[in-house]
Parts: sequence; structure tokens; C-alpha cells
Amino acid sequence: MNYNKLVCLDLEMTCWNDGREPNTGEIIEIGLAKVDLGTQTIEKTASYIVKPDHDEVSKFCTELTGHTQSSVNRQGRPYADVLNTVVTKFGGANVIYGSWGRDDLVMRKECEAKGIHYPFKEYINLATVFRMQHRVKNKRFGHRRAMQIAGLEWEGRQHSGVVDATNLARLAMTML
Repeated sequence: MNYNKLVCLDLEMTCWNDGREPNTGEIIEIGLAKVDLGTQTIEKTASYIVKPDHDEVSKFCTELTGHTQSSVNRQGRPYADVLNTVVTKFGGANVIYGSWGRDDLVMRKECEAKGIHYPFKEYINLATVFRMQHRVKNKRFGHRRAMQIAGLEWEGRQHSGVVDATNLARLAMTML
């Protein structure tokens, strides 16, 4: 395992504002930012659009993420193909992946539902690490608020997978 590299990951999912349970939609974007912890640099970033099998992109989801059903249909690829690209281009199984929250469980659940092998071996919840370091008791403590506490300005449009992953990578460099 390469403990000098961390791939920060952020998911965007189909979503609604009609009372449905959060995180019940399908993944429509995987944003990534690969960090070299030794040099404290972001080596590369990427955004991969996933075409959902069952869900559609609602108007609310478009307002939140910027993704439209049309753009997801045009640019999206099957979830299995995107996961394969992530593993191939961001370091394979020997890299540690991390997110703000339990995106690993969301990805694992979608893998199980679609009969896809879950490819990640090492995964950390950076929100838990931050809460431990800063003695924050609120479990619903947001990524943007953590950046403020760390003295970092949020850069870009929130709820863009690659923007959120890049901001998380910047925060992770202060934590690790």
C-alpha cells in the first residue's frame, strides 16, 4: 500500500426534493483529486460522468449539481466502466481512497445492486478524521465548514464532484 498517495473522491447522485430518502439515487458523477502527501501537491484531478440505469436527473438535481439528463445521457458511461477507469488512472488497488463521509458505502451498495466487483481496498472517512482532530461532536459537520476552520477558502461551485474532491484534497493536506 502506498501511504504517500491519497485519492480524494466525491460523488454526485440523482436527487429530488420530494421527500425521498437522501442517498437513494444512482451515482451520476465521480470526482477525484490525487494527492501526493509527501510533496503536498495535487497531482491530477478528473470528473467521470455515470449514466444511471434506472433514475433520471430531476430539475432539483440539475439546480444542485449542474448536471442535466441530456448531459448525463450524452457524456455518461456505465458505472462499471467508470470504476474501471478510476482504478486504472488513479493508482489501482494500492492507493488509499478517501471522502467526506461514507461514499465508499454508497459505491459498494451500487456495486452490489448492479453485480459489479467493488474495487477499493483501503478507504478512509476524512470527516471522521477531521472531527477527531478538532474534537467536533456534530456528526453532520459539513466539508465547507471544516475548510473554514482549517483557514481554507472554498474554491469553485459546490456539488460538482471534481470541485468538491479538489477542495477535500486541499483540506486533507492540512490534516495528514
